[in-house]
Amino acid sequence: MIKYIIKRILMLIPVLLGVSIIVFLIMRVFSPDPAPIVLGQHATQEAIEAWRQVNGLNDPIYLQYWHFLTGALTGNLGSSYYTKAPVIKEIMSRFPATIELAIVAIILAAVFGILIGVISAVKKNSIFDNVGMFLALVGVSMPIFWLGILLIILFSGSLHLLPSSGRIDPLLQPATVTGFYLIDSLIDGNMEAFLNALQHLVLPSVALAMYSMAIIARMTRSSMLDTLQQDYIRTARAKGISEGKVIRKHAFRNGLIPIVTVIGLQLGSLLGGAVLTETVFSWPGIGAYTVTCILKSDFPVVQGVVLLIATVFVLVNLVVDIVYAFLDPRIKYSK
Repeated sequence: MIKYIIKRILMLIPVLLGVSIIVFLIMRVFSPDPAPIVLGQHATQEAIEAWRQVNGLNDPIYLQYWHFLTGALTGNLGSSYYTKAPVIKEIMSRFPATIELAIVAIILAAVFGILIGVISAVKKNSIFDNVGMFLALVGVSMPIFWLGILLIILFSGSLHLLPSSGRIDPLLQPATVTGFYLIDSLIDGNMEAFLNALQHLVLPSVALAMYSMAIIARMTRSSMLDTLQQDYIRTARAKGISEGKVIRKHAFRNGLIPIVTVIGLQLGSLLGGAVLTETVFSWPGIGAYTVTCILKSDFPVVQGVVLLIATVFVLVNLVVDIVYAFLDPRIKYSK
């Protein structure tokens, strides 16, 4: 197991190297020159050339990439062209908001997706199965931004039950310890701030979770249907074991591996794909900020964000592979 983990960690190197090359080239080839955007439309050609020289954009592209790569290896991703602040600081001030939103969304998606999938498989071709798969189809088909707008109109505009934007009311913002408002408010012992932050999380997390919930529900149903047809399930039933125990202990546990795979992939996708949700709900996370930086050709920030998300995505997949061995003792990584 240890050798396998070390091998997978070493495999991160070529993956992240490839990601860094791709995003670096895309930003240099397809993005407009950042100098006129930063300096303004009235900037002289001399000022533009001087700015490009200071920021190393006049160097050969291979030399620019080398400077970026050596800096990334030492934890220095450069500075934003606009705020002049280190990229790491810019990212870390916003990334906790995205992580908090993604974690709450994947919890909702996993709980309800697995529940719907299991019920649909156990009650195959029943009204529960038909309704569950209809909801899954709606979740897969419905655009996130449209669902977000509908939720805002209904729960915020019409019913006035939940806030439509932001992470927390400004007057209730807790002292920053972890960057996660739910945790920070509990550390402060401020339950009012905790409940307010939780209310702000409801609508964006539901909108973000809908697609993942549909995918998880469909995969759970498929996996459970396959498992319920195995010989050992029939044997367990023939021994007189209760149906609930057969489903819970024998069928569900053995059908978990593909479900865990999907949940891991969806978590990685949520971290990188929360752009529309953050935009609709004015959520101050990394997604909406990255889109703004792409439009402004803020190369260092975009490169740093993509590299960070790629790292998290690969690490999540590593954790999923390790979990396999605990779910199914037959899986061995030693050879």
